[in-house]
Amino acid sequence: MAGNLLIVLLVISDQQLHTPMYFFLGNLSFLESCCSSTILPKMLAGLLTGDGSISVKACFIQFFIFSCLGGAECYLLSMMSYDRYLAICKPLHYAILMNGTLSFQLAAVSWISGVLVGTTLTLKISWLSFCGPNEIDHYFCDISSDIRYVSCSDTHFFELSALIFACAFTLPPFLLTLLSYIFIIVSVLRIPSTTGRRKAFSTCSSHLTVVAMYYGTLMLVYMVPRSKNLRVVKKVFSLFYTVLTPLVNPLIYSLRNMEVKEAMRRGCKRFIIYMTP
Repeated sequence: MAGNLLIVLLVISDQQLHTPMYFFLGNLSFLESCCSSTILPKMLAGLLTGDGSISVKACFIQFFIFSCLGGAECYLLSMMSYDRYLAICKPLHYAILMNGTLSFQLAAVSWISGVLVGTTLTLKISWLSFCGPNEIDHYFCDISSDIRYVSCSDTHFFELSALIFACAFTLPPFLLTLLSYIFIIVSVLRIPSTTGRRKAFSTCSSHLTVVAMYYGTLMLVYMVPRSKNLRVVKKVFSLFYTVLTPLVNPLIYSLRNMEVKEAMRRGCKRFIIYMTP
């Protein structure tokens, strides 16, 4: 939370970070902060007190917000990879192609897509009847994972819809991200300087690792056919995109960046000057 909120504050307050790349990073950090505050407080409270209960209304709200944020992040990560592709592979045309208007539109499409998938899935679940055990075998209200065990309605149509949404919101963005990084790596290989290639590969590999971890675990959890034998495994993999990804994204995308470090130094100097009588 601290790392993500710090990045949001820096992107807003520092004029030198008002570029498309940091605009996307600010959106990602804000999204990760929302995701952490949606799931982790209730999960930690349950671990500390042993009380894992939650009201039906709160469960639906948590599922809705999580679905919105998950769908938005899938597309936002692909937009960020496309931005990096333009910056590295088409540097002379980058300022024209990725202007402020386009970056705002791409971010808006990501958020709207997330709200669309969250609203649709939540509405479909709300139409079902629940007369089974009032327990979800998960650490947060991912109702879709246990829907066949807690609902007495025919869940075939919902599960099919959920699978279609999972495919639509993970495969295309993942393929776009993968394609962008393939072009980036090809361009990096053409850099004559060994030091430049090593630095670029270090950055790209860390970004690609996080992206592959996020998309890979999402696809494993939501696209692999449901089975009682895989329920525990899927819960473990869910930790990757609900806890681990929000933790490492600030470190991978921003806090290792020299421009962000300089912005932090400038911010600290301004704060010290402001606080000095």
